Amino acid sequence: MEKLTPKKIVRELDKYIIGQSSAKRSVAIALRNRWRRQQVDEPLREEISPNNIILIGSTGVGKTEISRRLATLVNAPFVKVEASKFTEVGYVGRDVESMIRDLIEVSVKQVRSESEAKVIGKALRNANERILEILFPTGEKESISEEAINRQDRTRKKMKDRLENGDFESRIIKIKAKSKSMPMLQVMGPLGMDDMSSNIQDMLSSVMPSKKKTQRMKVSEAREIFSEEEAEKLIDMDDVIRVAIDRVEQSGFIFLDEIDKIAGQGGGSSPDVSREGVQRDILPIVEGSTVSTKYGQVKTDHILFIAAGAFHVSKPSDLIPELQGRFPIRVELDNLSQSDFVKILTKPKNALLKQYEALLQAEGVTLEFNKDAINEIAKIATELNDTMENIGARRLHTVLTSLLDDILFDLPDKKITEISINKKMVQEKLSNLSEDEDLRRYIL
Repeated sequence: MEKLTPKKIVRELDKYIIGQSSAKRSVAIALRNRWRRQQVDEPLREEISPNNIILIGSTGVGKTEISRRLATLVNAPFVKVEASKFTEVGYVGRDVESMIRDLIEVSVKQVRSESEAKVIGKALRNANERILEILFPTGEKESISEEAINRQDRTRKKMKDRLENGDFESRIIKIKAKSKSMPMLQVMGPLGMDDMSSNIQDMLSSVMPSKKKTQRMKVSEAREIFSEEEAEKLIDMDDVIRVAIDRVEQSGFIFLDEIDKIAGQGGGSSPDVSREGVQRDILPIVEGSTVSTKYGQVKTDHILFIAAGAFHVSKPSDLIPELQGRFPIRVELDNLSQSDFVKILTKPKNALLKQYEALLQAEGVTLEFNKDAINEIAKIATELNDTMENIGARRLHTVLTSLLDDILFDLPDKKITEISINKKMVQEKLSNLSEDEDLRRYIL
């Protein structure tokens, strides 16, 4: 995180997200402030609260994509949750504390994989020793002569060298491996009691002895199973949990998507009451509270929250004032223009045109788009967003699917090796759909 400066974060986001510079800047500063806080001396460090962000913008402008890319950028516990999935305490559904439990699960998995990477060398050596014992059992050395022991050691060393060179990778051996228990208790906990049911499963699995079953498999497959078992023995899980909890509390962050769906409009109907109840439940988590998890108590005082919502029906002021105050930084994302669509189609690493070119390459077909064709696709997508519901960059998916529908269906039966899409083809294929409002309503 020390090397991940705000400018570097923005540059990384620019590889996948077009425009929205203000949102990228706000997110980059908030992430960098996580590291800056760690450098502050202890008495003042606890007083520095994260500046939570709320991203406001139409659907398809890049709010969720920002969260996806942040998850791959930062080496910190991160989880994306949908606010619309939560229900008020007492109703059937997920309670808001489950987001913290999800975050600690992510952190434990992250720290555990880091610990496994440190001991994987020793775990592989131990796994190879176990495989060698199956391929060439030594037996008891007390009952044989010293010369036989030396001869056995020499043979074993040769076998070990051959094993490490990969000579036995395809040989079938018989091993005893831990059998994975079936989640029999899953039906016990209804929706919203997922943590309780997992706790019951963990408790019973620790009480009941783990069964081992005999399996026949290749040496290469057995090595994977043995190395996992050996790594598990070498890792101190208490230390993993301690580091994971500390990492969540000090550098964890949660992306709270679809927050506009829990914003009421001041009516007296029960759905609005329930939405406000969810806001009241989220408030103490964002303010800072202690949440009980199966790994221990987790404090949420310094967890960063980034919320996002389209706010088509409601507006940010419809959130309860206390929750609004906990998201001091508001960033409005811009609607996408025709020039933005052209960039989205061509510039990002995962650009849509590159994806379709790769898909058709699998059929041995080279797909090319002329510059005029790209501009025409962007123009049609912009017009459709203006005349119908504005769904942002997602409109490009529908336009391209309609454009390439016949090509994708005819391949590989149609024997062609190269396809060039020009402006005329785009107009012929999409003109009827873009002009006919009834067709457009159902197809695009």
